[in-house]
Amino acid sequence: MALTSFFRRPGLHLILGLAWGCGGSQPEPQTPPPQPYPAQPGAYPQQQQPYPAQQQPYPGQPPAQQQPYPAQQQPYPAQQPYPTDPNAVPPAPAGTLPATAAAAPLATAIDPSAAAAVQPILAQLAATKAPAGAKPIGSVMAANFQQGQQLEAQVQMEPGRCYTVVGAGVPPVTELDLKLIAITPMAGMAPILAVDNTTGLQAVLGEKPNCFKWAWPIPAPVKVVVTVTGGSGLAAAQLFGK
Repeated sequence: MALTSFFRRPGLHLILGLAWGCGGSQPEPQTPPPQPYPAQPGAYPQQQQPYPAQQQPYPGQPPAQQQPYPAQQQPYPAQQPYPTDPNAVPPAPAGTLPATAAAAPLATAIDPSAAAAVQPILAQLAATKAPAGAKPIGSVMAANFQQGQQLEAQVQMEPGRCYTVVGAGVPPVTELDLKLIAITPMAGMAPILAVDNTTGLQAVLGEKPNCFKWAWPIPAPVKVVVTVTGGSGLAAAQLFGK
């Protein structure tokens, strides 16, 4: 009976409920404030050290001194004189290209025996115009030319030797020209080394005592060119060397 009356008291129920609500609840754990991250190892410094104003020289080595430029460059050595042959073409002025042989139609070479009418003239010219003791080089160049045609032959010129070319034609040939032209590996480049200074049916290049001297220290190929610039007909030429 006493227990039943105890539960029937409403005020007591309120007092017990408040007691349980206040005394039975646990306090919530407080979250600790965040800790700052520790400094990272090997962090870069806020500012790099500046480079030294000037690198110190190595011990025992004097400081480098800049050499002044020479006040004036040394002049180029004097050029070798051109061959003394009056037929030789003088060197081209500075800044210009040397004279180059123009292309011309080629004549068809014939057997030297077919040029029997010209060969006695060639022998006479060689005896009077070439230096004493000069010997023929290669065979006779001969062709039946039309006006403007030319005939070429390649020869090897040697250092220290001098050369003479003689040529002759028969009427109706009226003008025969002789040239020596350098052979180069460049297309379109064929510098003229020498030309004859004669006119008419007969021509001589390198007449004594001023034969054409090969001035370079090494041998090189050269073209002997015979051209009929006036008339047409049989013409021939021969190279002599000493």
